[in-house]
Amino acid sequence: STVAHATYTPTPLCAASIDNEWIPSCSSHLKPVVGMKFDTLQQGIIFYENYARVSGFDARLYSTKKRKYDGKISLKYCVCNKEGFRETPRLNADCKKKRPITRMGCKSRITLKLINDQDNYGIFSFHEGNTHPLTTPNSAHHTKQSRNLTLAHKNYIMDNSRVNIGATKSYRLMK
Repeated sequence: STVAHATYTPTPLCAASIDNEWIPSCSSHLKPVVGMKFDTLQQGIIFYENYARVSGFDARLYSTKKRKYDGKISLKYCVCNKEGFRETPRLNADCKKKRPITRMGCKSRITLKLINDQDNYGIFSFHEGNTHPLTTPNSAHHTKQSRNLTLAHKNYIMDNSRVNIGATKSYRLMK
């Protein structure tokens, strides 16, 4: 089985192609290839998430297809977080806050497929191009996958909540 583990070394030097798609520039051992195999589905998902982070975009899990006779996952789709389009907002008097447009119809995705009756998964299809600009190394900390609290930060916020200091105020104090 081929499993590549990536550390975060952002190199999103991108070039626009003829089809107005942004093609990520990353090392070849981090790039998904059709036919690549993984021991588990989770390893394949982690591999694509690492590729997305290094390439300058966020990934999310999209859809799953299961076999009817045993309920085992046969196909798993991982897509760019800007895939698809959001429904047009309904005009409602109760709606006070406008939500930003986050979906841009990006076609970047990977399909992981169960290999025969084994417990291995392989890359069945891969689309590399993104329909939106990718993040630069300077702005990579703004991506959703990079906005995580460490255990120490979580403990600090929990300690402050015991003395009636809210999470937002605790976070601002911590900064």
